[in-house]
Amino acid sequence: LVIQRKNDCKGGIMEEWHQKLHNNTSPDDVVICQALMDYIKSDFDLSVYWKTLNDNGITKERLLSYDRAIHSEPNFRGEQKDGLLRDLGHYMRTLKAVHSGADLESAIQNCMGYQDDGEGFMVGVQINPVSGLPSGYPDLLRFVLEHVEEKNVEPLLEGLLEARQELRPLLLKSHDRLKDLLFLDLALDSTVRTAIERGYEQLNDAGPEKIMYFISLVLENLALSSDDNEDLIYCLKGWQFALDMCKSKKDHWALYAKSVLDRSRLALASKAERYLEILQPSAEYLGSCLGVDQSAVSIFTEEIIRAGSAAALSSLVNRLDPVLRKTANLGSWQVISPVEVVGYVIVVDELLTVQNKTYDRPTIIVANRVRGEEEIPDGAVAVLTPDMPDVLSHVSVRARNGKICFATCFDSGILSDLQGKDGKLLSLQPTSADVVYKEVNDSELSSPSSDNLEDAPPSISLVKKQFAGRYAISSEEFTSDLVGAKSRNIGYLKGKVPSWVGIPTSVALPFGVFEKVISEKANQAVNDKLLVLKKTLDEGDQGALKEIRQTLLGLVAPPELVEELKSTMKSSDMPWPGDEGEQRWEQAWAAIKKVWASKWNERAYFSTRKVKLDHDYLCMAVLVQEVINADYAFVIHTTNPSSGDSSEIYAEVVKGLGETLVGAYPGRSLSFICKKNNLDSPLVLGYPSKPIGLFIRRSIIFRSDSNGEDLEGYAGAGLYDSVPMDEEDQVVLDYTTDPLITDLSFQKKVLSDIARAGDAIEKLYGTAQDIEGVIRDGKLYVVQTRPQV
Repeated sequence: LVIQRKNDCKGGIMEEWHQKLHNNTSPDDVVICQALMDYIKSDFDLSVYWKTLNDNGITKERLLSYDRAIHSEPNFRGEQKDGLLRDLGHYMRTLKAVHSGADLESAIQNCMGYQDDGEGFMVGVQINPVSGLPSGYPDLLRFVLEHVEEKNVEPLLEGLLEARQELRPLLLKSHDRLKDLLFLDLALDSTVRTAIERGYEQLNDAGPEKIMYFISLVLENLALSSDDNEDLIYCLKGWQFALDMCKSKKDHWALYAKSVLDRSRLALASKAERYLEILQPSAEYLGSCLGVDQSAVSIFTEEIIRAGSAAALSSLVNRLDPVLRKTANLGSWQVISPVEVVGYVIVVDELLTVQNKTYDRPTIIVANRVRGEEEIPDGAVAVLTPDMPDVLSHVSVRARNGKICFATCFDSGILSDLQGKDGKLLSLQPTSADVVYKEVNDSELSSPSSDNLEDAPPSISLVKKQFAGRYAISSEEFTSDLVGAKSRNIGYLKGKVPSWVGIPTSVALPFGVFEKVISEKANQAVNDKLLVLKKTLDEGDQGALKEIRQTLLGLVAPPELVEELKSTMKSSDMPWPGDEGEQRWEQAWAAIKKVWASKWNERAYFSTRKVKLDHDYLCMAVLVQEVINADYAFVIHTTNPSSGDSSEIYAEVVKGLGETLVGAYPGRSLSFICKKNNLDSPLVLGYPSKPIGLFIRRSIIFRSDSNGEDLEGYAGAGLYDSVPMDEEDQVVLDYTTDPLITDLSFQKKVLSDIARAGDAIEKLYGTAQDIEGVIRDGKLYVVQTRPQV
């Protein structure tokens, strides 16, 4: 790039070669550089350029075969001659150093030891071998050097990785020659990257097995270069498992490999964010002090990433993705809410950043990131994203309820095309597995497809609930005057579901308890501050929401509340937290306050305002349940939400607690469908890619249960918080040891049980249901159900 700028040759062959160098530099670049220099020295004779290339085995076809093909011939001007010869000569030294393995050879010599007697005034040099190297290590390094320039890179890559593995234990402890060992490891790492890029040519006609093997090699190298590498190691195990499935020609191997690919992409994104966090601030500071051009400073971390294994892994993953999608019949889209719309394209980085905006014309949002719990802004008729929120996440449910088109695009080419249409008017026509789009003119805006934007939100009103004189009630006392639909549904299910379906014991703090507690004299200061903050909020300062939530944590529990809740829980055979000590009760009380405070969380506030609900009339009961420390959690929709097929159950399953499914946790869950007339034959649609599972000790969970959920025409479910008394442990997941993935008979039983539970509960209510539950030691529990929107 510097050579291009200094010598005014930004297009043509120099730009094409620049792109090749960025993507996959190889020993061919030494020949290309020499050919350009020979061409310039011959006064720009093209035959000399081609002779140098052909003599070294590089043909026109070979130039066109690169991932970033070179189409153009050189065409320089006379005044560029001296500058180009000088700069290309300097660059040639860099290319030769990289591709001859000079850095690697030097690093190996420093660790193996060497002697140079010197001449004349030069003093002799003796470098002793590094102590503690594994036996046979010199032979391994000699093997690496002997193969460093070979075209078949697999033996070299295997040798490099073995050398790094054997070196790693020495790098993790103090050593008097640690610097030499570090430089050797860096040289081995760098050689892996150049070897992989050289090996891209071998992959042009390769099958998926070969590409997956290369991915596993690069991923192993990246794990060896990372300190916090547990997720990378489980990705590596996933690829090895997928490779075995592929070799054995197992059904679903491509579907499983796609889940590992998605997880690997998440790991790469996480690593890039981490690099940016730790490196870029220093780059900005030093760049400012040294007067470095801002354009160079801003891409500093990006270039560091591009120089390592992460960039090579990203390239290989992109190469494999379309192969897997085709083999698994996945297509380019997953359509979560199939609604035909017309709107103007707006490209944003994160949906979260625009969730409280109001667009004054129908808008199709193309968002790089969708976490899963955002609100879709007013005026948006579609959200298209490469991100992978679960089909049953909060944002997905709200999209379907709001008749908003919502889809994930897996094809980077299609996504780039959509992003290039920023500001254009598009028509979207989704099916259950595809989205057809085209540019249209303004007259299309009056078409029926955009009518849903014109529909005013349904008029929804809330009835303010009063304190009924009770601080706590048992499930037998759940009525619409005292608790919300969440609690009432649990009370209704008890004793009616099949005996093999468990229902957790529940009690509740009914409506009006929060208002009663905050009106107590002991809480007057909190109440006064709340009134001030609510006024600030009404004036448009949304920062007051966080302050309100923080303020409510200062509430003091009236003694009557403590005694009544204790008595109700014990009479319902639930453990009382206070029996484990005062601190445990304080943890429980803090969780209750967080549930009440979630009335003022951002997504709930914006959502209620959007449909013109009176926020002051919103009341919050708290459903209290013992937490089942789940092996798996699931959500069922008894009518397939993507197709609207009422004969088909759709469900998603995650390892651990269900918050990773409905909340803002990256990755996909296991998804499946099952026909209601054949509940023993579930069909897996996708395997899980979520890197994190949540697990918890024996505990109590306090669930939000407001009068603003499950209203006709409004998807209020999931807006408010459910808070466990104890913090969940985040565990990095290894799916290669999970029987739900590896044991097909176990998988079939679990998924069939989930489908059967959904079918039974739908029959109880007579309408489609949205059901949440868990599985523990093979036993299935339903923790809540609501009408499916």
